Amino acid sequence: MDHALHWTGFNLFVFLLLGLDLITSRPQDGPLTLRQAITRSIFWILVGLGVNVWVYHEMGAPQAMDFLSAYLLEKSLSVDNLFVFLIIFRYFKVPQPSQQRVLLFGVLGALIMRGSLIFVGIGLVNRYHWILYLFGIILIVSGIKMGMSDEEADVDPEQNWVVKWVRRHFPLHPQYVGRQFFVNIDGCRLITPLFIVLVAIETTDLVFALDSIPAVFAVTQDSFIVYSSNVMAILGLRALYFALAGMMGMFHYLQIGLSVILVFIGVEMLASNYVHISTPVELGVIAGLLGLSVAASILFPKKEEIEAAPEES
Repeated sequence: MDHALHWTGFNLFVFLLLGLDLITSRPQDGPLTLRQAITRSIFWILVGLGVNVWVYHEMGAPQAMDFLSAYLLEKSLSVDNLFVFLIIFRYFKVPQPSQQRVLLFGVLGALIMRGSLIFVGIGLVNRYHWILYLFGIILIVSGIKMGMSDEEADVDPEQNWVVKWVRRHFPLHPQYVGRQFFVNIDGCRLITPLFIVLVAIETTDLVFALDSIPAVFAVTQDSFIVYSSNVMAILGLRALYFALAGMMGMFHYLQIGLSVILVFIGVEMLASNYVHISTPVELGVIAGLLGLSVAASILFPKKEEIEAAPEES
């Protein structure tokens, strides 16, 4: 009974937060300012930590520690999503006033899509425990690929097969029409390029979800913890994008840090029958790798960042 109340209470809380976000968001006003984005990002992080406190009160310290580890993992991996979103926006030359609308619908779609994937994944893990080893292999391969890739060079939205399919089967308007995804011209309903961008964002997030959700299964197989930590990490994604959009180039070592985290978790999953890593140690490793990658990015900036820096008088 308590478990059902946890699910009901949390989902009602999420709907309340989504309603509040929709009421206070005005996509027609364009992108958030840096100050607004930072303020909203801090708010969403505090809400996530507040849910962590609630989990501690309702379920106990072990579950609260699992939630914190899963939340930190998902939040850090979501930052890598933002790099790709920025590349997609640049590739399609999306006007700034339209970016917030795409991100708003993108977050709503991600919540539905990831919720479905989590429940499918939990069902598979409960029925076929060996699938955790498959997840571990996927994470190791994904981590190595992430560490070796040039993300900006590797992302080509035009090669996205869903985007290709949409272009092939639906009439496309040649230009952006404000913030509209569809437009009627001479009685014919056309999709706009902004809808293509939304499709690219959603399908890209699906690919990331196939990496990040298995990673959380290494932390816990508790369906509520996996679901709630994912939801809380995603809710603040839109504000975090505008907060980091102007600073993303600074964190060039973050991709390497995330790749090492994925490999670490993948190895942990494969060795779970022989080596047990406690949640506090796991949390420390994740936080430590993130901290090191951010510190290295600041201490050792890219050559072009040094050249672009203003000279001291």
